[in-house]
Amino acid sequence: MGKTFRQSMAWLHAWSGLVVGWILFAVFVTGTASYYRAEISQWMRPELRYGRSFGPEEMAATAERGVAYLREHAGGARTWFITLPRPEMPLLELFWRTGPGRPPGHVLLDPDSGAPAEVRETRGGDFLYRFHFELSLPPLWGRWIVGLCAMIMLVALVSGIVTHRRLFVDFFTFRRRADQRGWLDAHNVTGVLALPFHVMITYTGLVTLASLYMPWGVKAAYRGDAQRYYVESGQITAPRPPAGTAGTLAPVGPMVVQALSRVPQPLERLTIVNPRDAHSVVVAVFEEPHGLSHQHPQVAFHGSSGEIAEIRAGDLRPATRTFTTMVGLHEAHFAGSALRVLFFLSGLLGCAMVATGLVLWSVARLPKGPAPSRMPWSHRLVHALNVGTVAGLPFAVACYFLANRLLPVAMPGRAEAEIQAFFGGWVVVALLGLGLAPRRAWIVALATVAVAYLLVPLVGGLREGGTISVAFDVIVLSIGVGFGFAVHALAKSRFDRDGPGRTGIPGGAVATRALK
Repeated sequence: MGKTFRQSMAWLHAWSGLVVGWILFAVFVTGTASYYRAEISQWMRPELRYGRSFGPEEMAATAERGVAYLREHAGGARTWFITLPRPEMPLLELFWRTGPGRPPGHVLLDPDSGAPAEVRETRGGDFLYRFHFELSLPPLWGRWIVGLCAMIMLVALVSGIVTHRRLFVDFFTFRRRADQRGWLDAHNVTGVLALPFHVMITYTGLVTLASLYMPWGVKAAYRGDAQRYYVESGQITAPRPPAGTAGTLAPVGPMVVQALSRVPQPLERLTIVNPRDAHSVVVAVFEEPHGLSHQHPQVAFHGSSGEIAEIRAGDLRPATRTFTTMVGLHEAHFAGSALRVLFFLSGLLGCAMVATGLVLWSVARLPKGPAPSRMPWSHRLVHALNVGTVAGLPFAVACYFLANRLLPVAMPGRAEAEIQAFFGGWVVVALLGLGLAPRRAWIVALATVAVAYLLVPLVGGLREGGTISVAFDVIVLSIGVGFGFAVHALAKSRFDRDGPGRTGIPGGAVATRALK
């Protein structure tokens, strides 16, 4: 690893960053987009009228329509979830579970009529949000992979801090060159500029899933009864075992009105457990109060009588409140408009930090000499993965947005087709890294990304009469222009004539000759 401690840390930083860098880039990109998850979902459902507020009586009537639909179509389900309409999502969303191993049910309803909503099928911003911590894999596998990468990311951050002793100087040092020194400066600046954010977001991301990665404390203290732990820590209301006899669910409308009178927060959803049992339970779950702590006040009702059984409104234990504060810091639900922009920009700096680190690894290990004959296959693979990730993932996101506008609205399986467009676009750019010479691969890939992002507002406006969000357009156009400038910088650089250190592509003329 090295003769000195700092050299060892430099080796650890370089290799730990490379091993998980491609996954971390995907996590950073989709996580950064998730700060505007609701806005992305709104752009992807332009048929809806957003901003409508619902009073207590309207919420109660809407909840009754949801229960009526579930009685008819999901009578055998053991749990019903009713997400009530809100200004950022003015639909009634129903979800139900019938049993282990069986597919869940899901439907969107018009809150006024209770009929299925006439809206395009899409996962919206929720797909990017869940990809951020599940990678579109089975939840357990995806969360474990992301967690392991986050642990290594924390190691890379700490070792990077040790390696770069001149953090203050690096903050102000940037040499606009395309050699190893220039890429190192870019990596240092993007890393140091948002270093507190990078450490915070990585650590809190691990904490949010700590019980998955380290479940032994709860298992030992509660003998495997994790539900009792959540009850005693104040996170959920106490469960009620089923009676085993049939029962009738009381009207949920009055329960909604009672819950809203007890908790001064917007009502998010109703969870109805064992709806046809004599011991049915209705839990009203509210949005978290403003502040760092990510907690959801809850009011539980006896389903058969409609009487209040329990109220959980901020009575968390100290350790649990610390945990919910960590979750709140990571998800930034507390952030206002200005602070959310800062989180978003810090996330973009994180993307740039990972991307420049990946490129720097390749540049630093180029063969030395005037004309190396051939680049090792391992370096060729790293180059292809760099192109496929740094350019491929942004292009995949653009394809996801384009598919939302270009696919027929009534197309069956439309949401899955949008996701297939996402992965299809990613694969196309990844193949460019494998099939083209390095300089050409970067130029073609980045140009493709730029064109795709510039097309998103144009296609959206043409198909929807210009009713798309101005803020969304500005951000997407800015991303497209940024990639366009990158293409311009690469295209105007002079490769073979100027030699290494004066080119616009990682590695210069040496890399070009070695990789051909």
